[in-house]
Amino acid sequence: MTLNDWLTIAAVLLSPLIAVQVTRYLDNKKEVRERQLWIFKTLMATRASSMSPHHVEALNRIDLEFKASSKKEKDVIDAWKAYLDLMGDDKMDPSQWNVRRVDLLVELLHKMATVLDYSFDKTTIKNSSYYPRGFGAMEEEQGAIRRGVKELLDGGRALPLYVTNFPPADAPLPPLGE
Repeated sequence: MTLNDWLTIAAVLLSPLIAVQVTRYLDNKKEVRERQLWIFKTLMATRASSMSPHHVEALNRIDLEFKASSKKEKDVIDAWKAYLDLMGDDKMDPSQWNVRRVDLLVELLHKMATVLDYSFDKTTIKNSSYYPRGFGAMEEEQGAIRRGVKELLDGGRALPLYVTNFPPADAPLPPLGE
């Protein structure tokens, strides 16, 4: 047998193995991209509602699905860390904190858009979300109700009671035991 025959036999034997490995590699890359896309799409869809459980879940998956090994993905991780750092800052004035939060979220989403080949500019990301005013009012009302019930249960607030329809002063009292 010649070298050419051996190479042909090796190619016939190894080609299915190589094909399987290439397919697995491509499938893995596709799965990673799909998970990254889920995070990005979820954050984009909930960017006006940062208290959404889906928003929080997507934020918590960033460091799982984006790796610091590539320059673009490292930029996402760095932007996520800056955003996360702000989330834990309770010393900043609330109005300044919210402005900074929005700016950092826009930066994070812009970095993710770049990695995932979406062409969103920061202004579009910041200004093109829809959040009905009624949602905000409903969240404020639910928060007020939760705080009020908590104060009541903690003993910090009394439940006001008003008696109406008193019986007339000259009405006979019912006999005891009825």
